[in-house]
Amino acid sequence: MSDLGLDLDHPREHRKKHRSRNGLGCLAVLVALAVLAGGAFFLYDRGVAALQDRFSPPEDYSGSGTGSVVIEVAEGDAASDIAGTLVAEDVVKSAEAFVDEASANPESVGIQVGFYEMKKQMSSEAALDRLLDPANMVQSAVTVPEGYTVEQVLSTLAKDTDFSKKEFEAVLRRPAAIGLPAYAGGNAEGYLFPATYMLPPNATPKSILTMMVDRWQQAAEDADLEAAAQRLGYTPAELMVVASLVEAESNRDDDRGKVARVIYNRLETDATNGLLQIDAAVNYAHDRDLGVALTTEDLEIDSPYNTYKNAGLPPTPIEAPGDAAIEAAANPTDGPWVYYVTVNLRTGETKFTDSYDEFLQFKEEYKQYCATQSDNC
Repeated sequence: MSDLGLDLDHPREHRKKHRSRNGLGCLAVLVALAVLAGGAFFLYDRGVAALQDRFSPPEDYSGSGTGSVVIEVAEGDAASDIAGTLVAEDVVKSAEAFVDEASANPESVGIQVGFYEMKKQMSSEAALDRLLDPANMVQSAVTVPEGYTVEQVLSTLAKDTDFSKKEFEAVLRRPAAIGLPAYAGGNAEGYLFPATYMLPPNATPKSILTMMVDRWQQAAEDADLEAAAQRLGYTPAELMVVASLVEAESNRDDDRGKVARVIYNRLETDATNGLLQIDAAVNYAHDRDLGVALTTEDLEIDSPYNTYKNAGLPPTPIEAPGDAAIEAAANPTDGPWVYYVTVNLRTGETKFTDSYDEFLQFKEEYKQYCATQSDNC
């Protein structure tokens, strides 16, 4: 009996253990299903968010913004570079919004290099519209007329900028820093190009003078100054002296090439013994307005700029020539003339000749003009 009882007890124990293991297995399955369901939901949620981010428009402010901030568009900046600058200054909400706006507007390629006054928190559309309008550029204008001496140029810059004349003079004491060519000999006379300059808000005396020399370099390259000097048998520095004399002596563009030719003819022939006899150069020696009429006493000044006493060219330019004068010096008009007289100061009419007798007739015509006009002859 006892053996039968023992045999009956063992199967019950096995059945209890078997039921326990089945319960744990079901629980594991349920947990696994829950994990899978949770992971699937997480992936679904992330996927939906990613799709929303992909297909929804980028963040952007609305309206025209408030306040004021100045940003710079640098040379070579693409739309993405400009967008980065705008985001950094909180002008636009996102770079993507501005780039999208610029990509949709063909005129965006016309954004000019410079500084712009913008507002904080503008819509990308409003920001782009503002950048496309040059009126929003932050800059000041300075005009240097043709024919100004360095002294006059510096006085003009000091008057029209926030810098003193002494600050500009200090820069000129380091001529290499502003890009003067070696053949200028460290003298900026003639190389501060006459033009209207738009100065950015971060301009300095050095950057302004460098801008002027750069503009002169452009004019010299346009006229192919160095090649022209070699062709004509002069140095580039001498051609710049000729250009300054042409600027001083010419009243009309049509005459510049002829005046240049007269200068070369006087240097290269025996007609005047190499004397240029140019009044403006003598006035430069006297450090006064180059258009002042000379007296007999004025002509006695002991100076290398006295072209009535010294043959050849003055040692440096006497004023700043413009594009037309530099072009005339590089490409003088063909002709035999060695004399010229401006016979009408009001119209600028100038007559040219290679005859001394005809030259005297022109001078008499000039005197008659002065006798009947109120001009300062």
